[in-house]
Amino acid sequence: MAHPLTLSLSDLKSLPMHSQITEIACEEGWSYIAEWIGTPLSGVLREAGILPTTRYVVYYGVEKWAWESIDMADAMHPDTLLTMGMNNGDLPVPFGGPLRLRVPRQLGYKSLKYLHRITATDDIRKFGKGLGSIDPEVGYSWYAGI
Repeated sequence: MAHPLTLSLSDLKSLPMHSQITEIACEEGWSYIAEWIGTPLSGVLREAGILPTTRYVVYYGVEKWAWESIDMADAMHPDTLLTMGMNNGDLPVPFGGPLRLRVPRQLGYKSLKYLHRITATDDIRKFGKGLGSIDPEVGYSWYAGI
């Protein structure tokens, strides 16, 4: 990142907001449809100065074990949101509040709850066991596109 950022929840809420009504589909078979409200991840990444060598975004929840990554196609997709709201209210804690990364083009585990930190990188093998996220480390696929 050319200009690393530290943003509070208030800072994020002051950015342009978008909403989408999409289904979140879990690999375990359940799903639900909700209105997700947030700011596009792409805008925050542009503001931070994504470098041309960036190929992935790695993101972390508040639990030390919780992390995921996506490629730049998903990170820059207009539907990938830093989500702070759901169904016309604040994002409830059971659904990942106060902040969740919503990646609607992938299965639910890519939409990490309780988002805490984001890192841009050229190589996801530098993280964890080098498989791209916690999920492949426990047997799930890194790419979970739907």
